[in-house]
Amino acid sequence: MQLGVTFPQTEIGADPGAIREYVQAAEGVGYKHLIAFDHVLGADITHRPGWQKYTSQHLFHEIFVLYGYLAAFSQLELVPAVLVLPQRQTALVAKQAAEIALLTAGKTRLGVGVGWNEVEFEALGVDFHQRGRLIDEQIEVLRLLWSQESVTYKGRFHTISQAGLNPLPPRHNIPIWIGGKSDIALRRVARLGDGWFPFPHKPNAEMQETLERLRNYTREAGRDPHAIGIEPRLEAAQYSFDELIEQVEGWQKLGATHITINTMNMGLKSPAEHIKTIMRFKETLDKG
Repeated sequence: MQLGVTFPQTEIGADPGAIREYVQAAEGVGYKHLIAFDHVLGADITHRPGWQKYTSQHLFHEIFVLYGYLAAFSQLELVPAVLVLPQRQTALVAKQAAEIALLTAGKTRLGVGVGWNEVEFEALGVDFHQRGRLIDEQIEVLRLLWSQESVTYKGRFHTISQAGLNPLPPRHNIPIWIGGKSDIALRRVARLGDGWFPFPHKPNAEMQETLERLRNYTREAGRDPHAIGIEPRLEAAQYSFDELIEQVEGWQKLGATHITINTMNMGLKSPAEHIKTIMRFKETLDKG
């Protein structure tokens, strides 16, 4: 099971040197990949009472620009998890992801999801209520653009007339992993995904049932369930290190292929404290 870290988007700050130090520290102690969350805009909550999620006060680095920077000095696998795909132009995402794949010698996966922030969709000019139907077609178009030098396509949301990317990504493919916990999301993973990101969840009997449901959907789609990767995220803010180690063991038993630790929301005050925490977790895991 491959171990990675969640880039502390909202807490890392804006110092490129601190970002570099964090990533190099993660790589130096043996983490193999890095995931980062995606948001383009945050809502100003002055006139939005009760807003519970990310706001305009939360710092988010733009994910493809960030990964272009990291690829210059890191060998970590770089994984957007998840990119809010429906609010972005598909051909542009195909181009950006292909470039990250090129810069990392293929060490990337593209994690995608439908998103939840209607404020972002409005500002980016996309119908929030069409996002589920849109993402299915986007995944199809991404794979065409990555695999063919010239694409002609006519769908509900996309028209491409004899056009293509250059350069194409290594192996003419980028694995697409899908986030989400609804039954619709599970069926989308079964039909279209190379892997699934379960949102924070314990490796318990309920998750075992969910995974079996995913595997059944995958068989119904005519695909091999064992070809679908699974990557849960461990929330370090919610558990002791001993409990986190127990969760790692539990996920291994459930067949997870990757796992990531998230140190945001722990009350850590600096990038140095995030570094110290991921190093301590890795040392604890290695001893166990």
